[in-house]
This record gives sequence, structure tokens and C-alpha cells, in this order.
Amino acid sequence: MTLSQKILAKKAGKDSVRAGELITAKLDLVLGNDITAPVAIGEFEKAGCKAVFDKTKVCMVMDHFTPNKDIKSAQQCKQCREFAKKHDILHFYDVGRMGIEHCLLPEQGIVGPNDLIIGADSHTCTYGALGAFSTGIGSTDMAYGMATGTAWFKVPHGIKVVLKGKKAKNICGKDIILHLIGLIGVDGALYQSLEFVGDVGEISIDDRLTICNMAIEAGAKNGIFAVDKITKEYLKGRFKREVVEVKADEDAEYARVVEIDLSKLKPTVAFPHLPSNTRTIDNVGDIKIDQVVIGSCTNGFISDMRSAAAVLKGKKVHNDVRTIIIPGTNEIYLQAIKEGLVETFINAGAIVSTPTCGPCLGGHMGILAEGERCVATTNRIFVGRMGHVKSEIYLASPFVAACSAILGKVGVL
Repeated sequence: MTLSQKILAKKAGKDSVRAGELITAKLDLVLGNDITAPVAIGEFEKAGCKAVFDKTKVCMVMDHFTPNKDIKSAQQCKQCREFAKKHDILHFYDVGRMGIEHCLLPEQGIVGPNDLIIGADSHTCTYGALGAFSTGIGSTDMAYGMATGTAWFKVPHGIKVVLKGKKAKNICGKDIILHLIGLIGVDGALYQSLEFVGDVGEISIDDRLTICNMAIEAGAKNGIFAVDKITKEYLKGRFKREVVEVKADEDAEYARVVEIDLSKLKPTVAFPHLPSNTRTIDNVGDIKIDQVVIGSCTNGFISDMRSAAAVLKGKKVHNDVRTIIIPGTNEIYLQAIKEGLVETFINAGAIVSTPTCGPCLGGHMGILAEGERCVATTNRIFVGRMGHVKSEIYLASPFVAACSAILGKVGVL
């Protein structure tokens, strides 16, 4: 079995599972946010459910439209807040305690190796970076998961992604996953597991989180790294449960094998309107921009803040470019203050926001007008994603985004 299949087999109480098999499995965490949880709460109550299956295994994070941008978003958060209080939910994160959910949960040690996690947010696949089988679901499935502690799955085939060599200069997890999506397409891993192996010692936890976060952009059910010494070091002092190491069998069957030579990668940019529409930085042409967003659940980690600050230090962003920087959690925000990164950003002419998904989904804190272009470290670029249907988003790493902010166009210094 593959790594993903072994986790599913264990959670289903079976000795083994095979690709395509339908199973019911026990969950370690059910996640929702201020957009998806209200729908789930409505279905939960409509079904007559009186209690969640385990108040320590349900999590709600108010991060998409918070701090509340309007009356409707305020009402949604209020509904979640009241539900969390009624059911004494342990992991409820609101303004002042919240962060972007997929940055917050790993940081707080809520998710970890061998966990089976569902979340009513497509980027729930992020937690595969820590050796969990983690995947996005709909709000109705969230309601069922909150009530029963179980969910059904079709066991996925696996794609083995072999990382080889030493990372080239200024290459990070965003470049790796954009390269992979460009290689296999947005449906190249449809309902399959992306399992990353090889020279993974080159890949930090922050970069692994970025890579697994965007597994869904290739159509994957999940992305996952096996637990190693880098994982264990990250989990030390955070994760309070036993660290269970699971690895794929030597004779595991994969649908295909993809190899990526890390030493040959170049900074990569995804052009509108698909994350598979990728070009290396030497082939981007002359694309003038109006905005840069550095942050999101994909690149809101402290290493991303450091990467951007290293570029912006002592420089000024272009007069025509609004530059918005969003740390993923309050802890990351505070660390960025302590290291002087926030001062660097402000001195460069950027603004720094409280942790929020904000502009990534066209919510608030950076909506685009007609004809405007944005370089973003977010994860999705379909039509109208960040505002007007005639605006454009270019996905890139924090390094490329910061360089572009200074240049006033897509590029590197």
C-alpha cells in the first residue's frame, strides 16, 4: 500500500485497502471556517443532531471574512461562535486568537502524523506536510463528520513524486508545486494522492506545507510527506500526542512516477487563469502590475515573511504597486515584528495586515478592479477570484512577488 492507503486502512479498521475501494473511516479532526461552517451547522441542526461526536476533534477558524467585512460575515461568525459555545468546542479560533486556518493548525499542534482529517475548505490537504491524510470536503460532509466522527472515502491511487538534487538559489516550495502542476496539469492527479519522496531533506516544513496546500490545484485528493527528522523537529513542543510514523510499502503500486530535479528549477510563475499555465521567470515578458499580495494559507509562514523582507530591505515598492503583506498567524506576525521584518515592509511602502484569507478569495483587504493585475503568493487564479472578472492574478513565490513589487512588473531583481 501507499502511505495514504495505509493511513486510510488503519482508520477504517482494516488490514488493507485497495485503490477504488469505498470505505468508512474514523476521523481525528473535522474542520470548518466562517464561510463553510454555517452551512454545516444548519445541516447538523436540521438533522436533529444534539451533540458533536467529540468536542476536542471539531475545529472552527474564523479567517475568511474576518475581522468581519460586512453584516453578513458578522452574522456567519456569530452563528459559529454560538454553536462553539453551545457544544463546548475546544478548538474555536476567533479574532485575536485566530490565524489563517492552514497556517494555524500545524503551528498549534492540532494536526499531525497519521491523522485522518476532513475540512470544509479545499486546501485542507495542507496537513499532509506533517504525515496526515488530510482532504477537503463539502459542508454537508462536515455536518455528518461533526455528528458521527466518520466519513466515507474512495481509496485513491497514488502518484509518486520523486524530488532529486539540491534546491537551486531562490527556489522554494511554491516553485516546486507550480512546476509540478505545470507538468501534469490541473487534472493530472484527479482523485489521486501526491506522495513526495526522495531528497526531501532539502524541503523545510514551511515548504512542505506550501506544496501539500496546492496538491488540490492538480486535482489531487491529498498531498503527503512521510514523517522524518525534519517533521519530528517541527512537532517537538507542539504536538502533544504520540508521533506515529507510517511509510509506504516498498512494493506499493503507483499510477505513475514523476521526477523533479530541484537543482534545475527556476523561479516559476502561473499566468491567468490556471495554475498549470506556468512559465519560468526568464519567459514572463513585460507584464505591468497594480498590486502584490504576500501571504495566504499557501505562503503566510515565517520563512515567507523572511524571504520577502530580504528582497524589500532598503528598497521601495513601485509607486504604482499596492503591496499587501499578510502573516499567516498572530505568532508569525509577532515573530516578524521581533525580527524587524514588519519595519522593513512598512519602510518599503507596503502595508501589513492582521492574519486573514482576505484578498485570496476576493473577500476583502485587496480586491482588484477591472483590468488590474496582481502578483500573489496565493493558490488560485481563476476568473474573478480576487475581484473583477476582468482582473488577472499571477501566482508566484514570496521572492518573486517582492521583486515584482519593486519593479512594478512581473520579474526578479
